Amino acid sequence: AGQGCGTRSMCGITAYLGSKEAAEILLGGLARLEYRGYDSAGVAICNQGKMTVKKKVGKVKELKSIASTMPGNIGIGHTRWATHGEPNEKNAHPHLSSDSGFALVHNGIIENFIPLRESLMRKGYKFVSETDTEVLVKLIEDVMKSTGLSLEEAVRQALSQVVGAYGICICSRDDPDILVAARLGSPLILGIGEQEWFVASDASAFLEYTRHVVHLNDGEMVVIRRNVGYQVSTTQGTTLTPAIVELEGTLDQIEKGGYKHFMLKEIMEQPIALENCMRGRVKLHPSAPPSPRGDEDPEIMPKFSGPHINLGGIEQLVGPPDHQFTLLQRLQAARRIIICACGTSWHAGLVGEYMLESLCKIPVEIEYASEFRYRSVVLRPEEDIVMVISQSGETADTLAALRHAKQAGCLVIGICNTVGSTIARETDGGIYLHAGPEIGVASTKAFTAQVLVLAMLALRIAQGRTIPDEEYKMLVKELSKLPSRISKILSENEAKICEIAKVYRYAHHCLFLGRGYNYPVALEGALKMKEISYIHAEGYPAAEMKHGPIALIDNLMPVVFIAMQDSIYDKVKSNIMEVRARKGCVIAITDEGNTELESLCEYVIHIPKVSECVSPILTVVPLQLLSYHIAVMRGCDVDMPRNLAKSVTTE
Repeated sequence: AGQGCGTRSMCGITAYLGSKEAAEILLGGLARLEYRGYDSAGVAICNQGKMTVKKKVGKVKELKSIASTMPGNIGIGHTRWATHGEPNEKNAHPHLSSDSGFALVHNGIIENFIPLRESLMRKGYKFVSETDTEVLVKLIEDVMKSTGLSLEEAVRQALSQVVGAYGICICSRDDPDILVAARLGSPLILGIGEQEWFVASDASAFLEYTRHVVHLNDGEMVVIRRNVGYQVSTTQGTTLTPAIVELEGTLDQIEKGGYKHFMLKEIMEQPIALENCMRGRVKLHPSAPPSPRGDEDPEIMPKFSGPHINLGGIEQLVGPPDHQFTLLQRLQAARRIIICACGTSWHAGLVGEYMLESLCKIPVEIEYASEFRYRSVVLRPEEDIVMVISQSGETADTLAALRHAKQAGCLVIGICNTVGSTIARETDGGIYLHAGPEIGVASTKAFTAQVLVLAMLALRIAQGRTIPDEEYKMLVKELSKLPSRISKILSENEAKICEIAKVYRYAHHCLFLGRGYNYPVALEGALKMKEISYIHAEGYPAAEMKHGPIALIDNLMPVVFIAMQDSIYDKVKSNIMEVRARKGCVIAITDEGNTELESLCEYVIHIPKVSECVSPILTVVPLQLLSYHIAVMRGCDVDMPRNLAKSVTTE
C-alpha cells in the first residue's frame, strides 16, 4: 500500500496560477477541503527564483499562522491523511526535488514505489520521508536529468513507469509560469477564471473565484501557462479539447450558514434538498410525457393524466443506431438488478432493493462495491442491469465495480450527487440527487435523497405495469409531501432528542433494531452513532436480536426501535417487550397518534404516518439528530470524525 495519502482516505489538492497572491487562495482552498479528512497540511509557492515550502501537522489554521504572508502568485497546496508514514512535517506534502527545483503534491497510491525507490537510491538519490510521493518527485527529477526533457515531458515519461493511482500537481522554481497536473484514479478539476487558473480535488476549493471547470478524466493531464492558457492532453501526448462546464453550486452552499456544524446544517437542509431532488420530476398535474425522439406517444399519454414521475435521465436512448432503446425500457425488461455501493449509500441501496422488488417485481441483489469484483459474481449482460450509488461520484470501490460491470458487458446506471463526477461520466445514464454539496463526513441529506431517487425510480418502472394506478398516484402524492413532513419532524422533536442525548451520551454500546423497510434504517442509525460519537453501535433486523445480540442487553444499553405501524408492527412490538423483560432501555420511533408504546419505552419519538415503502426517508431523521447531539455532548469533532474521510478515492 502507498504511504503518501494512504489507502483508505481522501487527501486534498489545490493549486493556483494567476495575478493574485497565491497563499490566500491556497490556504482558503485547503480550509474548504478540510472535510475530506487530513492530519497535516502544506503549501509551496514560487517567487523571484525561490521555492518556499511551509508544512504543519494539525489543522489548516495552524498552517495559516506560518504561511499566510508568503509572497508569490503561483503555488500548490495539500492536506494529507497519514496511514503508514507518521503524520509529521517530513511526510507532509508538498515534496521537493533534490535541488528544490520543483514541488509536487499527490493523492493516491504508487503501488510499485518500493522497486522505484530502490532503483533511485542506487543512483544516489536521498529520501527524507517515508512516502511514495517523494519517490514520484525523485523519479521525475531523474527523468529530467537523464534525458534533458522539459518538466511536462518528464512528467509524462515518469508516469509511464508508475503503477497505481494518482492525482498530482507540480510547480517549478525555474519556470514559475507553469503548472502541470495529471490524474489516474484520483479526481482533479481545472478551474478557469479571467487570466487565472485553479486545480483542485474538489471545486469547493475555488468556487468563490470561478464556476467554469474542466473535469479531467483518468489518463489525462493539463499544462497551464501564464498568459497562454491551458492545454489538456492524454499522458501519452494526444491533444484533447475538453468541454467546459459551468457548476451549479454557490458559495453559500459550502458555508455553515450560521450553524455550528455542517452536519446539523445538512440535517436541517433536508426539506429543501428533497424539494430540489423532486423538482421537475414529481408532478401532481397532467403533463406531456417525455419522448426521447421528441414526438408524443399516444400510448403513454394516459399514464401522465394525473400525479406522475418524470425521470429524464432514464428516458434517453442507448444502444446501436439500429437497435435503440431507453434505459427505462431496459430496466423494465431486466431479469435482475444488481446494486453496488459503500457505507451509507449501501444502506440506501438496501432500501432500494426492497422497493424495486416490492413495487416492480424485479429480483434485486445489493452488493458491497468493495467485494463485487473480488468474488465470482455471475453477470448476464443481456438480462442484468448494474446500478451504482455514490454521493461524491468518485468512490474508488464503486468506480471499480462500475468498470468491472462495463467490462462484462452490462448496462450500468448511476445515482450520484456531484454533477460531472467520474461515475456520472462513465455510466450509461442515471439520475442526479441535486441535494446540494454535502460537506459533513457523516452523510445525512445524501441518504434521504438517494432513497427518494430510488423511490421515484421504482415508481417510474412500476407505473402502469406492476402496481395499481391508484396506488401509484397515492405514492407519488406522498413523495411530494415528504419535505413538509421532515420539517415537522425537525421542528417538533429536536428538544426531546436533546433530552434523550443528555441521558445516553455516556453509553458505551447501543443497538438499533428495525424490520422490513426500516431494517436498513437501523443499520444507518448505528453507522451514524459510531461514526461521529464513537459509541459502539450495531444495527440488526429486530427478529435477529434473539439470535445473539440479546445477550448484551442490560439496564445500561439503550436500544432504539423503529416501530412504525406497518405490516409487521405487532412483531416489532413483541421484540420491544423482549428487551423490556431484560431491563433494556428502549427508545422508539413510531407514528403520530400511536400511544401503545408509551408504557413500554423510556422515550417515544412520534413522526408523521406514511406508507411503508416511503417511511425510511422519515424514520432516519430522528436517528441523525440523536447521533449528532450525543456526539456534540461528548465533545466529538462532528464534521471531521477521527480516522474518517468524506469520500474514499483509493482502495
